[in-house]
Amino acid sequence: MSALTNPDNSTATRPADSADQERLEDQIQHLMVAVEHILRGASAPLSELALIKALQAEPWLLVDEVDYADPTRLFPVHFLLFHSLYRLRDTLAAQGEKLAISPLEIYLECQATVAGQGLPGKQDTLREFYLDLDQYRLSDSRIQQMMDDFWSGHQGRPVAHSDLQKAARTLGFDSVPEQFAPVKHQFRRAVMTAHPDRGGDTRKIQQLNEAFALFRAHFCKAGKR
Repeated sequence: MSALTNPDNSTATRPADSADQERLEDQIQHLMVAVEHILRGASAPLSELALIKALQAEPWLLVDEVDYADPTRLFPVHFLLFHSLYRLRDTLAAQGEKLAISPLEIYLECQATVAGQGLPGKQDTLREFYLDLDQYRLSDSRIQQMMDDFWSGHQGRPVAHSDLQKAARTLGFDSVPEQFAPVKHQFRRAVMTAHPDRGGDTRKIQQLNEAFALFRAHFCKAGKR
């Protein structure tokens, strides 16, 4: 099986053909097997980042290099991983096991459940989203809009000043910038410095990306983008 790569988003509006669907399902099945094996061997909850790294390593080699600074390249990897996690959760729930899923903590635990009664009993919007494979081929612009909506508070609320202050510190500012231009400039510089190829780490790249997305949402709502 080839490692997980990004779909061609230029054809996002065209339904995948049967061969594409078969390849995708093959990837998902391999991911589910690998993820269950990794989680059963873990002594503590794993973050999404740690799980991706485990899937990139021997013996799995299921995920290619990920550009954490580019949401449009990160999203397909994130989506297929969480699609696999939610499918695995449904399978394990029927066996009386619980799979906890969040970007920061992913882990298995036993639950007091009669076999066959462990599936979600109420509407789970995240589960519905990740189990819809049409979402895997979202356009770049739609992915970017989703990121903006997420970091602005999901519901279109203004970004809290305390969050802006934290994002400013992450990007290296002493205070919250009044314009978006210096944010873009500082973000590019910080990403170059923190890139793993230059001795940085992917966690820092994620933090920078989150801070930048939050500022982009803030200035977009303020009409200063």
